[in-house]
Amino acid sequence: MKLVRYGERGREKPGLIDAEGALRDLSGQVDDIGPAQVSPDGLAALARIDPASLPKVPGTPRLGAPLTGIPKIMAVGQNYLSHIKEMGYTPPEEPVLFNKAISSLCGPFDPTITPKTATKLDYEVELAAVIGRTALNVSVQEALGCVAGYALMNDGSERAYQRDRAGGTTKGKSADTLGPLGPWLVTADEFGDPQTKRIWTKVNGELRQDGNTSDMVFGIAQLVSYVSEFMSLNPGDVLTTGSPHGVAAGFDPPRWLQPGDVYEMGIDGLGEQRHEVVAYPG
Repeated sequence: MKLVRYGERGREKPGLIDAEGALRDLSGQVDDIGPAQVSPDGLAALARIDPASLPKVPGTPRLGAPLTGIPKIMAVGQNYLSHIKEMGYTPPEEPVLFNKAISSLCGPFDPTITPKTATKLDYEVELAAVIGRTALNVSVQEALGCVAGYALMNDGSERAYQRDRAGGTTKGKSADTLGPLGPWLVTADEFGDPQTKRIWTKVNGELRQDGNTSDMVFGIAQLVSYVSEFMSLNPGDVLTTGSPHGVAAGFDPPRWLQPGDVYEMGIDGLGEQRHEVVAYPG
């Protein structure tokens, strides 16, 4: 299944994309797409619905993040060998973890609003795993059974906040609109092997990032298992898993995003995002 949420920001309705690519309204079946709907029972109930029985949604409404009520976003840094090389890092012995604020979330086609004091705005296309079953101290072999599905995420970054200011990574990752998710949440059974997917970003039509999830240092199963040693991962949690080479910070000189830039990103099977960078209002 491809699950979506559509409509004005803050008033999204649940939907799904049928086999022909049409948007169908799920609001007569469920209130929203949240942790309950991505649990095993919730997904089983949705799978029993015949998409043809649902009304088609006319036009091209705005898409929001495909999941609401997300308890937390855990993120992984330095997790593609090509990206580690371009940044001059040493491959980590254990996954590098940080948090991304829930308030950074936005839709897959919403504008990127430049933070007021930003000077080094960057993009990072990432594969995000959405948890459907509580994972706590799970083995690598058990880990993928806890994943409900996958979505495309931009782990947007303000590198001056992240690196030039004291106090850690999270503040450089958490400004409003720096966490677009979607367009869809694709269930694990439909997405298939998460370690075989092309992943890319274009800026103003120029291909900047072009990698494959096979280049991950730590795969999805390893990451879910690892994080679950330190905290529970619960239904609706999002684990976003690192970005390949070609980020703005990796160029010499860096090629930071500027107001007026348009950037697009995609992952095989998960659709595409498109964002215009706009200046901070006022």
